[in-house]
Amino acid sequence: MQSTEVPSNANEGCVGPSSSDAGKSANCQGCPNQEICASGKFSDPDAQKVKDMEHESIRNALSNINHIILVLSGKGGVGKSTVCCQLAHTLAQRGYAVGVLDVDICGPSVARMLGCSGRNVHKSGSGWMPVYANPNLSVMSISFLLGDDDAAVVWRGPRKNGLIKQFLTETCWDEQGLDYLLIDTPPGTSDEHISTVQYLQGALSSTDSENAHLAGAIMVTTPEEVAMADVRKELNFCVKTKLPVIGIIENMSRLQTSFQNLAFLRHTEDGTEEDCTNDTLQLLMERCPEIMDLVVSSNVFAPYGSGPKGMAEKFNVKYLGALPLDPNLLKACEDGICFVQHYKTSPAVRYMNNIVDKIVSDLPVEFEEEDQNMESS
Repeated sequence: MQSTEVPSNANEGCVGPSSSDAGKSANCQGCPNQEICASGKFSDPDAQKVKDMEHESIRNALSNINHIILVLSGKGGVGKSTVCCQLAHTLAQRGYAVGVLDVDICGPSVARMLGCSGRNVHKSGSGWMPVYANPNLSVMSISFLLGDDDAAVVWRGPRKNGLIKQFLTETCWDEQGLDYLLIDTPPGTSDEHISTVQYLQGALSSTDSENAHLAGAIMVTTPEEVAMADVRKELNFCVKTKLPVIGIIENMSRLQTSFQNLAFLRHTEDGTEEDCTNDTLQLLMERCPEIMDLVVSSNVFAPYGSGPKGMAEKFNVKYLGALPLDPNLLKACEDGICFVQHYKTSPAVRYMNNIVDKIVSDLPVEFEEEDQNMESS
């Protein structure tokens, strides 16, 4: 159980460990936490004081952030970190102040995808100073704390939860404030998710500040049923924890690339493959030059049923759009650069921009009156 918040394995209608009815309510019958809740361990004054101090620390650390967004997937390998990092790059490229917090403790990849590999964070009297990918984009990840990029992080839940709390309370984000903080999470509904959601909800739900807003979660999925089945579990996790869902992004919906990026192979009689790309492209250029400007598209992951869009309708959440599998998008992540800025004519650019347009529209940034006057002048 994490602090005094509702545990993830609690029964439906849990009154909360700190409630006077904890362990005694009809909803508590059969709950694995009934005995410890009934003991009063989480409702005594000392426990409440610890919880209040914890929440106050998180509120203070995040008080200058407009929108906090969790990026979830449920399934590994669907491109959650790719989407998170390129959303951050795109928002920063548009002039927003953006932060990315990587709470994937055992498999951090954000530093590489944001072009910050090999950097270190510095701790001052006020806390950890994040690494800056560019003036508008700051990053915090456990990978900055490891001496070796290939080092394995073999930690149990309590130690991971402790680091997440440190990230939330001790990271000194931009003094001018952040417009968006994106939190990249590991796959599934593990300790990292539960801790992050409970820390944020417990701290931010009790403040009247217009800032430090937990906007909700963005779900990333590919269109096949194996991935969507896990995302449905993640959506139910959000329902159970009362975490709003901003929308669903269908990643790798189709392969899209320019015709000129294709490779052509010829199978020889001895069973080997011979690359005949240059000859084929030259022949097409001579015989049918107009084909060279076409974009080639193909289903890599066959969509199941009505796909992610249908899943969004079923759960009554927004479908933010489909992001095609674009080799340049993957290359941008490998190089740690902004995809929409460096590959402006690539097929997936307009899809990425459309998704970011929807996020900005749904989660607008309120500028100070002074800034608005400067813009109008």
